[in-house]
Amino acid sequence: MVRPALVLPPEPDERWQLAKQMGVTDAVIHPLEIGDDKTSWTYDELRGLQNWLEDAGLNFSVLEGSVPLTDRVRLGLKGRDEDIDEFKQFLRDCGDLGISVVCYDWMAGVRWARTEAHIESRGGSYVTGYDNQKMQGGPTVAASERSHEEIFQALAYFLEEVIPVAEEAGVKLGLHPDDPPRESVRDVPRVANSVENYERILDVVDSEHNGVTFCQGNFAAMGADIPKAIRNFGERINFVHFRDVEGDANQFVETWHDDGPTDMHAAMAAYEEAVDGEVPMRPDHVPTMAGEDNSNPGYHTKGRLFAIGYMRGLMDSVE
Repeated sequence: MVRPALVLPPEPDERWQLAKQMGVTDAVIHPLEIGDDKTSWTYDELRGLQNWLEDAGLNFSVLEGSVPLTDRVRLGLKGRDEDIDEFKQFLRDCGDLGISVVCYDWMAGVRWARTEAHIESRGGSYVTGYDNQKMQGGPTVAASERSHEEIFQALAYFLEEVIPVAEEAGVKLGLHPDDPPRESVRDVPRVANSVENYERILDVVDSEHNGVTFCQGNFAAMGADIPKAIRNFGERINFVHFRDVEGDANQFVETWHDDGPTDMHAAMAAYEEAVDGEVPMRPDHVPTMAGEDNSNPGYHTKGRLFAIGYMRGLMDSVE
């Protein structure tokens, strides 16, 4: 089964209270709230944050994105072993503190990509979008010199090194899909971009700790049958991003959670049937609504309130 979670800031504000008022108990700490440049954590930093959340009645369940994972590791470059050692200690610290899920990605050189942030949607709300034509040009990205196979082998090397540590620490890893899930972005190869590639990645180390962050919007952009993919990955799904898109990996727009092409009720039923244990699920890439300035596209508060209510209704309907 899944349980609702929210990205929350590292210091208390009204969003902590709103989360609890909606019955959300699981906090996701994300670079959106702490800054993209935050990748390294000391034990004391993690302990302090966990203490603060716990004292407020919230569980520090997922650390997403802001993890000590470098492009030296993603590209298999000299110095990666030192960086992997730092990641291993990070996993041990998370395990000691009961942080059960770490969400990471394998997007080297070019990170998350959106080309539009003011696409008008229902009732004058705004959503984000991607158009690959608008990503063309510019200087060569150094990471484009690597091949798909070299990047996959770098990922395999990483997993073989860290999954035994994750198992010992009791921390589950969830690989986020490439966003957008194209063969390449700005000529940089991508490998977490199809159901078939995920199966190959999961086969590297056959462990529930080598798992998936099932970001529905990305799997939809891959053209995957969402309920079928959920059942296919089953107990290897360690974290869920609940969202939808209209379009494909070349061009898409985000949608309201109740207004996209995916059968969200069928998706929720698949999670209820297939996932193992209690897996945190957070809404992702919500619309910007009336009274919000769209300064943080996809992550304003009102859309997240709507999405949590919609998710909880779906959960009730399939239990």
